Amino acid sequence: MESGETTPQERASIAAGAATDAVAYVVGYLVTYLWQSGSVEENLQAYNAIVDFLGGDPIPVWQAVGWLYYNAHNVAFTTPALGSGRTTQNLIADGNAPMLLYLVPVVLLLLAGFVVARNADASTAESGARAGVSVAAGYVVLAVVGLLAFRYSVGDSSVHVDYALGVLLAGIVYPAVFGALGGVLGAVTR
Repeated sequence: MESGETTPQERASIAAGAATDAVAYVVGYLVTYLWQSGSVEENLQAYNAIVDFLGGDPIPVWQAVGWLYYNAHNVAFTTPALGSGRTTQNLIADGNAPMLLYLVPVVLLLLAGFVVARNADASTAESGARAGVSVAAGYVVLAVVGLLAFRYSVGDSSVHVDYALGVLLAGIVYPAVFGALGGVLGAVTR
């Protein structure tokens, strides 16, 4: 085999990493939803009452929780501002949601990297990091899908997660960094 080619075991590890990280993304969203949906719904009541009165579609709680989940990855969402501009919001950074939400994706990605490294029989920090970073493959796909699913539009206006940072931070940086660290932990604690 030429250097640079992946072995069947490495391909299996990448596939396992993608599946594990897809699970981490979904579980992270579900934890955020179960923990914060009541608070989010309460905070949306006044806005949704006005939108409903004007004949629009209220913001679904599941979409607003999605914005909060991206906030946990340090990705803001944008909203229309009075006039012709836009404003960005991170509810966690602004103090409107628990700071502990920042730990949800971190802990799940560390765990995903740990599991993948253990399943790949990684025995060195380097092999653990390689196995752990593979979890980014599944996470980036769902991060992009989430950008589209969590977009809320009313007329010409929309509320959505910052697209570039959503892909870069939530889809690539977080899973690569924390997946690799989890992989290293999985390998060195064998």
